Amino acid sequence: MKKFKMLIMIVFSFVLALSFTSCNATKTKFEYWNECNALTNLKEYVGDVTNKNSKNYIPVEDRIAVFDMDGTLCGELFPEYLEYCLLQYRILDDPTFKTTDEELLTVANQIKESGKNYKTPAISGYDMIHAHAAAKAYAGMTQSEFQNYVKEFLKKNAVGFKNMTYGDCLYKPMIEVVSFLQENNFITYVVSGSDRDICRVVACDKLNIPTRQVIGMDVRLEGTAQGDTDGVNYQLKDTDKVIRTDEVVIKNLKMNKVFQIAKEIGKQPVLSFGNSSGDISMHVYTTTNNKYESRAYMLIADDTERDHADMNETNKRKAMWEEYGFNIISMKNDFKTIYGYNVEMVK
Repeated sequence: MKKFKMLIMIVFSFVLALSFTSCNATKTKFEYWNECNALTNLKEYVGDVTNKNSKNYIPVEDRIAVFDMDGTLCGELFPEYLEYCLLQYRILDDPTFKTTDEELLTVANQIKESGKNYKTPAISGYDMIHAHAAAKAYAGMTQSEFQNYVKEFLKKNAVGFKNMTYGDCLYKPMIEVVSFLQENNFITYVVSGSDRDICRVVACDKLNIPTRQVIGMDVRLEGTAQGDTDGVNYQLKDTDKVIRTDEVVIKNLKMNKVFQIAKEIGKQPVLSFGNSSGDISMHVYTTTNNKYESRAYMLIADDTERDHADMNETNKRKAMWEEYGFNIISMKNDFKTIYGYNVEMVK
């Protein structure tokens, strides 16, 4: 009888172990990744912090991962930032939008010119120059009108590539990373310098991220009949539409990313993914004085065959990220494909 009970206990333990393994099996196969240190590091980290028996266990409510968008989740140079391509189209090519505004025309032509050599205009403060121009170009649209406008633009073929629309520009390996973290009960946020509503259109459906978990550049919104009345003194009318204005509230880069994360999420992330100097502060905030084990990852654009890359800039960035102690993801060495096997870059 004792042997029988012992056998029953062994079988029960085996079945329980199988059940536990099945429930916690990784659904994501990482079919778009090569074996590499960055992916191994991430998988080991997630396995550790989701194990209740580990000293590094992180409760579900504190498993927060933040992702930059351009150059981290989607193409940054094809031949320009997605929001730059959109603005160029709006000002120079959209038959429904005519403008004689010299500021807008200048910015759009600078973007067009920079696209010829795949480099952001080397103009001091261009982030804000673009932000103010973009705010002005879409002023008067409701959020849904602007999002629909973005959706229509994303159907266009991406300049500089064959077999890819702007809407297909997400990095397939990074889609797998987001899915993997979601499977392990991480709360995933997009934290981008691009317009919040552009990010919502590009990222939410394909990454299964709710719109409330997208943080980006914001413009001031107002009621259509509000005029010059301050919001604190204005009551929205039932005949009002809520529309975009030409006033930038915040450009979500560098320290502003930290500010927005602290304000909107209210907790320190434990994972941070980026690709540029605009993400350093977010990484430092994630990995400094954190009560939990935390990691930061930087993608480097080092693949000149499948994507646009400035290797002089890439090598400088790689050295800087290594000095900071960030984990490096090489698009050339770590990604089996970037956008899909049928996508080709036009040289």
